Amino acid sequence: MESTLRQTLVDAIRNIPDYPKPGVMFRDITTLLGNARAFRRAVDELVHPFAGGKVDQVAGIEARGFIIGGAMAHQLSSGFVPIRKKGKLPHDTVRIAYSLEYGVDEMEMHRDAIAPGDKVILVDDLIATGGTAEAAVKLLQQMGADIVSACFMIDLPDLGGRKKLESLGVDVRTLVAFEGH
Repeated sequence: MESTLRQTLVDAIRNIPDYPKPGVMFRDITTLLGNARAFRRAVDELVHPFAGGKVDQVAGIEARGFIIGGAMAHQLSSGFVPIRKKGKLPHDTVRIAYSLEYGVDEMEMHRDAIAPGDKVILVDDLIATGGTAEAAVKLLQQMGADIVSACFMIDLPDLGGRKKLESLGVDVRTLVAFEGH
């Protein structure tokens, strides 16, 4: 990725210290989403390796993954699958539990959203510890998806999420990395 693109994206991301707790530097992409040029360039960069290939579905993790994933699905002429917190989807769902820093949560998707063998790209705004993304990967695999890649605008490599997904055999694409957490 060219350095000017990286710098455009870094400049468009707002850094909020001590949120949601002291010592954490929150990487806020709402400013990137509101910057038409940066948002377009980020989505273009994420879809570029898959353009012209076959991607059946883009699966986005609630909530910022919906925004990025919807834009990617549009450019790839693919369907979009929302992966949501438990109890938010109206039809028959499949669910997976996963660990959080202070407990357990569950995410789900519609049972009929993925057909076995569908080529799927998983999308969210940021990969940190990888717990949520790992659960989404396992949920998609449980439904028979062929996960082409997991894409994130931001990587926090010190927290190990990327390595966790790669150890599951998932290709991971990120646009910018920030040290720390």
